[in-house]
Amino acid sequence: MHEFFKPVSISELEKMVSDWDKNSFIYNQVSWFSSTYKNETDPSIIIPAASGLMCDIRVNLKEDRRGTRRTSALELSLRLEELIFQQASQWNPNTIREHIDKIYALSEALASAGYIEQWEWDLVENDLHIHTDATVKAKILLQFIQKARQQLAWGSGMVKSIYGDTVEQYASFEPLALGFYDDKIRSSLLLPLGDAIGDFSGLVSRQIGMENNVPVVDNTSTIKGLNPGYAIGTLHVVSGDAHGLSVNSSDIYVFETPPSDLKPVAGIATVSEGNLVSHVQLLARNLGIPNAVISTENLSDLKKLDGKLVFYAVSPNGIVHLFDKDQLSNEEQDLFTASKSKDKKEIRIDENRLKLEITSPVDMATVTSKDSGILCGPKAANLGQLKQLFPEKVVNGIVLPFGVFKDHMLQSMPDYEGTYWDFLNNAFAKAKQLKQNGSTPTEVEQYQLDQLEILRSSIKTMPLKPSLIEELEKQFKSTLGSKLGNVPVFLRSDTNMEDLEEFTGAGLNLTVFNVVDREKILQGIRDVWASPYTERSFKWRQAYLSNPESVYPSILIIPTVDVDYSGVLITKDFLNNHAEKVTVAMSRGAGGAVDGQSAETYLIHQNGTTELIAPARENKRRRLPVTGGSYMEHVDFNHSILNEMDLKKILQFAQDAHATMPESKNGTYKGAWDIELGFKDGKLFLFQIRPFVENQNALSHPYLQKMDEMINTEIELLTSKEIHA
Repeated sequence: MHEFFKPVSISELEKMVSDWDKNSFIYNQVSWFSSTYKNETDPSIIIPAASGLMCDIRVNLKEDRRGTRRTSALELSLRLEELIFQQASQWNPNTIREHIDKIYALSEALASAGYIEQWEWDLVENDLHIHTDATVKAKILLQFIQKARQQLAWGSGMVKSIYGDTVEQYASFEPLALGFYDDKIRSSLLLPLGDAIGDFSGLVSRQIGMENNVPVVDNTSTIKGLNPGYAIGTLHVVSGDAHGLSVNSSDIYVFETPPSDLKPVAGIATVSEGNLVSHVQLLARNLGIPNAVISTENLSDLKKLDGKLVFYAVSPNGIVHLFDKDQLSNEEQDLFTASKSKDKKEIRIDENRLKLEITSPVDMATVTSKDSGILCGPKAANLGQLKQLFPEKVVNGIVLPFGVFKDHMLQSMPDYEGTYWDFLNNAFAKAKQLKQNGSTPTEVEQYQLDQLEILRSSIKTMPLKPSLIEELEKQFKSTLGSKLGNVPVFLRSDTNMEDLEEFTGAGLNLTVFNVVDREKILQGIRDVWASPYTERSFKWRQAYLSNPESVYPSILIIPTVDVDYSGVLITKDFLNNHAEKVTVAMSRGAGGAVDGQSAETYLIHQNGTTELIAPARENKRRRLPVTGGSYMEHVDFNHSILNEMDLKKILQFAQDAHATMPESKNGTYKGAWDIELGFKDGKLFLFQIRPFVENQNALSHPYLQKMDEMINTEIELLTSKEIHA
């Protein structure tokens, strides 16, 4: 142990590259470092110099092709990393300038140690290497802190990406294996960098009145709100993978790794931001569900509240309150009285608007956004509109309208005296009767779920009418260019209860991926029709819908595009509520960004400048072979997903969409768009467009706005003045 923990001797480092050419850059830099700092004891001098040398090694490692020399240089880099880790706790900054210098040096060392890719560091280095005058505005420091926090998230994501497959394999029979991530992170430069950011963030936050109120957490400065909202509920702290976890819609959950198929909950907090435009994130933002990002240490602290009833609130500017319900003020208690409970705009579907008489497939190119919610769902209607406006960017497609579904639901249902439609309506009528007779909400909901499960199972075996199959075969030949069973396609659920201005419904229903076989396509139609009746889909819709029996699924059938990368475009900077920027998140392969993958995310300004918010950390991508199905392919992170030309194309399309979509032009919709897109061989393809829905009640709620009242980001702080806790 004495040998393991003994201090790194700077004077001995030169020997580690003695086999390098004496005229090489690396040898000369190491020699200069050893001779210059061999007697230095000040960590504020040693750490920046050591991180600079680590950077030199990483950038210039390939100047010598000999494997033994490269290995010796890498071993030297590890020793420098060890030196910085040992010295970091002894560097105690007293001024703003000193805090900035420490965070920059540790961030540079983190990147040089391989936790951040070189191209990622090149994009953010200037944001962390800031120069200050005698004073600096608080908002500049907050931007610096946010950039530094991103380095922590990126570095932690790299650890999980590299070791994830192995850890998951071992965790399948020994859950303690999940603790490897924490052990690895806490034994790396991520630990001192996190401590440095937490210390500085806390100091700045106290100077400007931007403090979180989470009494059980030691370092609240590492907590940041994402979606505004408030809730009371039992807190559950979930370590490890939460896939398959059963959740209660009235409870609050803290996840180390949230499930991609999360059902409705009262509040969410996660150890990392994850994908900000995933379906779960968009649904939470839509419904005003409070959501925050925390650190691993915060998660451990919050276990003190596990199982307790807590109050949880997130302000529009990201301040977080989370504490025991017994500590509520009178004002906070009033938030949950019957007369002041959270406003919820109920949606009632008008069935009289539906064109149910059309019971055959139609060519997607013939529908427009005016058909949304009438003939078919908004996916098909809006994609048909895009096909007319941007024909080269949209594939051909076939639509099975609402009328096809209703026509089949009017068939007799097996083991029931009536039709499928009768069963559905009777189930909801009985639920209303149970509620009137005094059954509890839980009992009523369970009855509905049981009945919907019966219906869903029956729809999956429903006979398809010969007339539908005949017309579908004709449409495949005329629209998709080959017969049914030859063309790989996606089948996308498209209901009249999604992509509305009040409710997004993102990702609630089934998409059948890349299917070719004729019988599998026909079965896929049944499966998609059944998907709105799953527990998850039903529970999310119940937050808004007053007549759930009136949900109609249509189906959009489009040919497969084996994209190189795909993702989501939001035509505003929703992170900072900035209309002059757009947000894009992209993952390698198909199905990118929407299911919570760790996606490469940018903000693009209208003038073309870009800002990297997060790099991708998924080590596999999904490929779609022409034979159907999919397979995963390993990928590296040593270059970005999107290139400069891709980003220009995305910005141009965002501008064109606002200028040409009919809802934008006639003034009926002035908000942002949520667009799914992908690239194949440099060509941009469009797969979906819908309104980007935010909860305005949460954004403008008086209590949540009051949480932000004391924040003064315009205050000027002295950079050389000592500031203390």
